[in-house]
Amino acid sequence: MTTYHTIAVDGLNLFYREVGSKDHPTIVLLHGLPSSSHMYRDLMQTLSNRFHLIALDYPGFGNSDTPPIDQFEYSFDRLAEITEHWLKTLKLNQFSLYVQDYGAPIGFRIAARHPEWIQALIVQNGNAYEEGLTLAWKAFRDLWSDRTETTEAAVRDFLKRDGTIFFYTAGTRDRTRINPDNWNIDQYFLDRPQNTAAQLELFYDYRNNLQRYAEWQEYFRQHQPPVLIVWGKNDPFFSVEGAQAFQRDLPKAELHFLDTGHFALEEEREAIADHIIRFIPPHI
Repeated sequence: MTTYHTIAVDGLNLFYREVGSKDHPTIVLLHGLPSSSHMYRDLMQTLSNRFHLIALDYPGFGNSDTPPIDQFEYSFDRLAEITEHWLKTLKLNQFSLYVQDYGAPIGFRIAARHPEWIQALIVQNGNAYEEGLTLAWKAFRDLWSDRTETTEAAVRDFLKRDGTIFFYTAGTRDRTRINPDNWNIDQYFLDRPQNTAAQLELFYDYRNNLQRYAEWQEYFRQHQPPVLIVWGKNDPFFSVEGAQAFQRDLPKAELHFLDTGHFALEEEREAIADHIIRFIPPHI
């Protein structure tokens, strides 16, 4: 059964969920926006008889603390640092890493700093290439170029209920298969006091991830970790070209396109689980 934990790291209460025997290979799962470790709940159960799985809520997300922006730096550098400290606290230093959306810039920072930790990468709609960013990023690029009340207002819509629903339903084959608990739970956390300000800081800081792409690509080329790419091909935010770009630096990466959207696990959990079960054991 899944267990639920809160641990103090760097003065913050961090929530994580865990399932499976620690005698099995470990998979660390890093979530995206606007979700939390909740996005992995079903996959973790599906894989629990074969793997030890553990998923964190970052500060500002899910059941972890959301300190105000004058008390915490909401940047991807800081979220990666906190996540790395959480891994060290739990003495996790040999694992496969599943990254999606925000989990990619957080996870790739950690992997580049600690390549010896990474047994394999599972990349699901997590970007590391300029061509991976679709036209849906225009409002964010406008914010990065000139942060004003006007450019902030344009991206605030992504934090509203309709925006959260769009994250889950755009590009799906059958919206009736997408559990509304997803956006209801996410929206509850997004609407907490202090959270809009925290998320806007991360929206603005995302520009710095693009400056790290060359570093992560060098990590891929130099270390050649085993990589499984499972990609919702109808994602409005991350393009199929972004998925294919990984194979420039990782020619042995295994790539599978799935006929769904940003949160591919909602429609393609069983297919993704099957790929993981087949891919991970020979590579660790």
